[in-house]
Amino acid sequence: MSRFHTYALEEAKITADREKKNFGLINEKGEEIGTYSGAQPRDAALKVANRGITSIVLREKGTKKLHYFQGKRELVSVPASAPAWIKEAAKDKGGKIYKANVEKLGTTNLEYSELERNPREMFKLPKSKISKK
Repeated sequence: MSRFHTYALEEAKITADREKKNFGLINEKGEEIGTYSGAQPRDAALKVANRGITSIVLREKGTKKLHYFQGKRELVSVPASAPAWIKEAAKDKGGKIYKANVEKLGTTNLEYSELERNPREMFKLPKSKISKK
């Protein structure tokens, strides 16, 4: 086994051992419309982007923190090293699969724990990539 594969296996084990957090997907009206989990906000944002949502605002459950992402997904050819189940699923789409990509735009903190008490502007993507803490 190559050094790269050994390193990749170690990284996968570390990732699997990390504690998962829950994130609520917030629409522009300030309503929670879904829950996604991941060790990091990016993990949850990738899941959201893979469902075709581009403007992503996630609330970290148990905190007042909001994470802003811009997401996209595109059809790409299945890599040769992909598992058999992915290749089988891709046959319906001409040998292609969706690949998600997200860009973090920043974070901010809610003023109130209840979503409806916060200003609606907080639930829209920020114009710049500056993080507000």
